[in-house]
Amino acid sequence: MSSQAPIRVVRLIARLNVGGPAIHVSLLTERLRELNYETTLICGTVGPNEGDMTYFAREHGVEPIVIPELGRELHLLRDLMTLWKVYQKLRELKPDIVHTHTAKAGFVGRVAARLAGVPIIVHTFHGHVFESYFSRLTTSVFIDLERLVAGFSDTIITLTESLRRDLADKYKVAKKGKITVLPLGLDLSPFRNLARRSGMFRRKYGISPSTPLLAIVGRLVPIKNHSLFLKAAVLVRKRYPNAMFVIIGDGELRSSLEGQVMALGLKDAVIFGGWLKELAPVYSDLDVLVMSSLNEGTPVSVIEALASGCPVVSTNVGGTADLLEHGKLGTLVPSGDALALASAICDVLAKAPDTEAARDLMVERYGIARLIRDLDSLYRGLLLRKKGLTATQETRANPPGD
Repeated sequence: MSSQAPIRVVRLIARLNVGGPAIHVSLLTERLRELNYETTLICGTVGPNEGDMTYFAREHGVEPIVIPELGRELHLLRDLMTLWKVYQKLRELKPDIVHTHTAKAGFVGRVAARLAGVPIIVHTFHGHVFESYFSRLTTSVFIDLERLVAGFSDTIITLTESLRRDLADKYKVAKKGKITVLPLGLDLSPFRNLARRSGMFRRKYGISPSTPLLAIVGRLVPIKNHSLFLKAAVLVRKRYPNAMFVIIGDGELRSSLEGQVMALGLKDAVIFGGWLKELAPVYSDLDVLVMSSLNEGTPVSVIEALASGCPVVSTNVGGTADLLEHGKLGTLVPSGDALALASAICDVLAKAPDTEAARDLMVERYGIARLIRDLDSLYRGLLLRKKGLTATQETRANPPGD
């Protein structure tokens, strides 16, 4: 046990809805405590149509402080109250570092941290909302706000090099020198350790071992473009008439997607699995994981699938090209092209790639142990640099002999 005082970190995220960021912040809050950090997680409430991963945080010994207004929806007056509440909490906790995640928490948290005089302010972009989310005017406002709070940040973290380039060169949010690339960190042992074709998921739904089985994993929201997945499913069934398709997740588009399934004649071919806590058995039994999104940061489902040895076919959006090594670790197709997506799926079904090397590679690149080491080094380096700058400023203000 270190004799030094622990480093106090407050981590903020808008909400712990199902997805990579919720897993990420929960694991970081838990694991950094082993390295003499005093860590606190602050979040808002999850929306009524979203899966809630607060259980995951609690399973890892993390009891978040909930500020309900920190949730996703934007509202000027309510967000001013949110800022005040976060500011008060930071004044109470007196952290050495505030680290924010996701757009709204990133803006409110960094402004509050600046007002509260927090020494180090860090923000992680898990993706961005600058494409395919909002209108052009709303997007422009978000970019301007990000440029503003980037000035409050000691460093900005991205999960991929391509996102770093986008933020620096395309959107001018911050200069490249201020952006640090730290890939996602996850506990991948359940996926790496479960053998391929365990049969558990197939038995649950009475699916035979020889039936081609494909799935998409994620929130049922527009950005995930499940409609494209279903259009591709129709084309895949022309070549593989007995193929089955599973939609894992839930959300606001559930009823409309069920309607599309009926309209496309896929009633007997599509299973809506809802939210599942244990995904390793799913990936184990799949022939292909499909991702049809319009935009992505670093999709956790793709990492988990590859760690499970499951082949991946994905639209070439956001950080997926970096994650899949531009086609070496999985197949990339143009966004919005159902024919290309179906053709790539059929190619994998006809001849499955060897994914064994990718299993170990995912653990090496995206395991939580690696991220904890990287983040610990980053935090301590930022604190040392801040102390050095402070000491220099004090010396200049009070030179020896005064």
